[in-house]
Amino acid sequence: MELGNISQPTYGPGPEAPGSSTPGLVGMVHGFLRLVQPNALPVGGCTAAGAGDGVGGLLLYELGFLVCAAIGLLFVILVPLVGCCFCWCRC
Repeated sequence: MELGNISQPTYGPGPEAPGSSTPGLVGMVHGFLRLVQPNALPVGGCTAAGAGDGVGGLLLYELGFLVCAAIGLLFVILVPLVGCCFCWCRC
């Protein structure tokens, strides 16, 4: 195994994702994840809850997922409710 020059390392391209038979779906999922969570994970996480950006930074990091969960919960509650209203009040 050859180590090369340790004091001046040269880096190649990073690992690539494996090929997929559905590149459109993979692109759509990665686009959604970049939209939902564009921020990097805050350094320190919850360990510094009382100091600085501990909990606030973590909530900002998870904000996209929290919004998606709230919209999902809203749909889970409202869709059956509206459906029942249409069934009971057929005018």
